[in-house]
Amino acid sequence: MPAYRPGVPVPEAGRRPYDAGVDPTALLVVPSYLVGTFPTGLLVGRRAGHDPTAEGSGNPGATNVARVAGRGAGLVVLLVDLAKGALPAAVGVAVGGAVLGLACGGAAVLGHVAPVTRGFRGGKGVATAAGTVIVVEPALSLVIGAAFVVAALVSRRVSVASLTMAVALPLVLLVAGRPAGEVALAVGLSLCVIARHHENIARLLRHEEPAFRLSRAPRRHP
Repeated sequence: MPAYRPGVPVPEAGRRPYDAGVDPTALLVVPSYLVGTFPTGLLVGRRAGHDPTAEGSGNPGATNVARVAGRGAGLVVLLVDLAKGALPAAVGVAVGGAVLGLACGGAAVLGHVAPVTRGFRGGKGVATAAGTVIVVEPALSLVIGAAFVVAALVSRRVSVASLTMAVALPLVLLVAGRPAGEVALAVGLSLCVIARHHENIARLLRHEEPAFRLSRAPRRHP
């Protein structure tokens, strides 16, 4: 035990590093960003013999991987990208509560959409953002998820459903009375997702955005 000196606080036993003045955000946000840069779509797509950045829409997300490499590959990408947001958010919540959880999840989303390892050209961040929200706000994520499903079924366009989810996120948190810090981070997360959908928005305005089919069309026999 170091000797006591007047005017110098004695650290308490068992205190965590960030209790001594180190901001936990600085310790967790950068690793969270790096988690987000993990190239799930590229690895899964190439393992299946496809490059999702050069086929389909060119986006390495679950939807395009499913389109070019099959539904199984798309499901794997979806689950891993969900985890890329959920795990950093869970650590943030455990260390500093919901605000830090959103900050860590938001950093993972930024890593996904703008990975430094790939020239800042990544995916659209929808699944990673969803993983973040599921962990930080599990009850409200059901409302936001329902908005996604309804928009997808009505429009039959994943982009419309994703944009609906992005807009709904901060609004639902605001209506639920969440603190301003949470709402502000949710706005930032939503803007990140919306910005990555600029090409989809342009196609929607031109009525050129392709729709998905709920089931495969039956084959016609000669």
